[in-house]
Amino acid sequence: MPVIESTYKPRFYFKNGFISTVYSGLIRRISLKQERERIILKDDDFLDLDWSYSNKKSEELVILLHGLEGNGQRPYITGAAKLFNSNNIDAVSVNFRGCSGEPNLKFYSYHSGATDDLDAVIQHAVSNKRYSKIYLKGVSLGANIILKYLGERNEVPLEVKSAIAVSVPCYLAGAAKELHHFKNKLYHDRFLKHLKHRLKLKQEQFPDKLSEEQLNSIKTLLDFDNVYTARAHGFEDALDYYTRCSSLQLLPKIKTPTLIINALNDSFLSPECYPVKEAKQNPNLFLEMPNYGGHAGFIDRKNKYYNEKRALEFVKSNGK
Repeated sequence: MPVIESTYKPRFYFKNGFISTVYSGLIRRISLKQERERIILKDDDFLDLDWSYSNKKSEELVILLHGLEGNGQRPYITGAAKLFNSNNIDAVSVNFRGCSGEPNLKFYSYHSGATDDLDAVIQHAVSNKRYSKIYLKGVSLGANIILKYLGERNEVPLEVKSAIAVSVPCYLAGAAKELHHFKNKLYHDRFLKHLKHRLKLKQEQFPDKLSEEQLNSIKTLLDFDNVYTARAHGFEDALDYYTRCSSLQLLPKIKTPTLIINALNDSFLSPECYPVKEAKQNPNLFLEMPNYGGHAGFIDRKNKYYNEKRALEFVKSNGK
């Protein structure tokens, strides 16, 4: 489809990408009642799912995936869940392995291409036969997982009607390079601090698989992906991981109506993360590139974000 012209116009002080990103990540608050469910995966590990419901019985469900070091309580997740709930759509916010407040059971955990766990959640939702329409919405890392899932499978469950990917680093090598630039140092260091803390717990859990020397050698996010992400998940190195898990190469194969919203002032994204050619050549792929919004910072009126309202509009018009 042709690229969509965006109508997003934030207040002048939120036109700054850094301000909108930081405000959305650290200051925004959402009140939402959630009910937790734990599902057991095929490898005997677990995922914790946080459910929130419409006031009326619904046959529609949105599955929400968070970003790097996020969880089901992040405002960019609960904000979307609350908006969908108020429009008679149930929501399930997925906590990736190890992100629900309790370490997962395996040495490996989650990464940008871990589509099997998304499939497990979809199959779980389909199996209860309650939902005839399922929508997928992901932010950042979670958005890449959704795009990869839709592009790599010959068949997607019929219940999955549409998808929305927000602030998606669909070209992982380029996005990783951007995160190592000085302009993103604050973000880089914050991510690395949280990842190393979690990895320290993993090292104590599996001392035979990760040494203190290896842990101490991690100085950058690239180091983290070389030392842990690649080794733990069966990739040769970080570059192999980025290459194999980038969703960009799979966008031409997506058959489910899918909306990508990537802000042009998102400092995390490289030029390749704006797939204009792919959107123009795939009738199922819609690309919106607002001038503003930073990384998942599409601040709008009354604490409802532009990307969340656009997601609701998209599923309403592409949910048949």
